[in-house]
Amino acid sequence: MGIRKIPKNHLTVTGSFASRKNGSMGSFESLLEKEYMMLLDFDEAVESFEEQPVNIPVPGVPRGYIPDVLVHFYANAATGHVRKSFLTEIKHTGDLKKNAEKYALKFAAAEQYAAERNWEFGLTTEIEIRTVRLTNIKFLREYRNIVPDEESCIKILDLVDEMEGVASLPRLLLRLAVNDEEQLYWLPIIWNLVLMRRLIINLDAAIDSDVLFKLPEAA
Repeated sequence: MGIRKIPKNHLTVTGSFASRKNGSMGSFESLLEKEYMMLLDFDEAVESFEEQPVNIPVPGVPRGYIPDVLVHFYANAATGHVRKSFLTEIKHTGDLKKNAEKYALKFAAAEQYAAERNWEFGLTTEIEIRTVRLTNIKFLREYRNIVPDEESCIKILDLVDEMEGVASLPRLLLRLAVNDEEQLYWLPIIWNLVLMRRLIINLDAAIDSDVLFKLPEAA
């Protein structure tokens, strides 16, 4: 829960985001913020994140400065290293360039505030957010409300296992469906399994007919 309630704004996109990772509804005050939260919610390295997390005192700014998001990370499974929590402001590059002087004091205060708590502070822009990964996550989220029967899910997972843990989409559909109508039944279940991490794909490559599915233990 953020320290500031985000008001409705007719000039920007505001709203709530259902985070499966946080197990709660979070608020955003721009489309770019919502898209960043989508990435965080699908990032296995991220433990949790908080929107509007802290109010930082800034000389000459009566209400202080509230950055957009604070991200907390899991320990690396291989090394045990835990990345420092990341406090970030989410802005378009054009806005940062146009208003650099206006933001300078706030960002300097945030850097100091974060360092004092052994966090990192940084800026996140559309360059880091609007990626192939985001496009793929938006596609997969279209299947978040379907509830496939477990028997069908197990059939798909068993088929991938039979294919030595790696299956292409055409090969998988060939084993599942005899016609286009049957494909329309199986495809949503496949994508829901990916969304739920029961099947793994390379999210940084465009989803197409050559996409490869792996079981989690083979990822």
